[in-house]
Formats: sequence, structure tokens, C-alpha cells
Amino acid sequence: ANGYYNSRWNKCIHSSRDFSDMVFIDNYVFNKDVVVQFNSTVGEYVGYTELGVSSARAWNNNPGQLQGERAQVETYCKHNAEGYQTAIADKS
Repeated sequence: ANGYYNSRWNKCIHSSRDFSDMVFIDNYVFNKDVVVQFNSTVGEYVGYTELGVSSARAWNNNPGQLQGERAQVETYCKHNAEGYQTAIADKS
């Protein structure tokens, strides 16, 4: 009850059948507020709090970490969306 809430959630968003508009969003949340976010459209981390700005600066200066996040559109989002599309939409 009297504690802290920390979570990380990500999501993939698209509206086209060919996934050309796919966006990957990775949020770091503390007490229900987004502290820092990676958005594949922006291509880097954005901080929304003092800690988030500091974290974003450090993570944006790590080429390996940025490369990994940027790759998520292909390796995570599109990969899974193709499976869902085959299992659901193509059955109609």
C-alpha cells in the first residue's frame, strides 16, 4: 500500500496491413508516471522527469542500446504482427 510502483511496458502500434507504419514504444514508469520513453519514430529516448532526462542522455550515448531498441520494430513488432495477421485476419 505505502510503497513504490515501478514498471516497464512496451507496445507496437500499426494501422496498415503491410506494417509500413509500425511504431515501437518502450516506456519506463514510476508511480504511474512515464519517466523515460523510447519511440521508434523519434529514434531515441526522451526523458520526462529529471531522472528520465538523465537516463535518456546516458542511454542515447550508448550506440548498442539504441541499435537494439531501433531493431525492435523488425525483430519484435513486425515478427509478432505477421503471426497474428496469419492467425486472425487472413482467416476471414
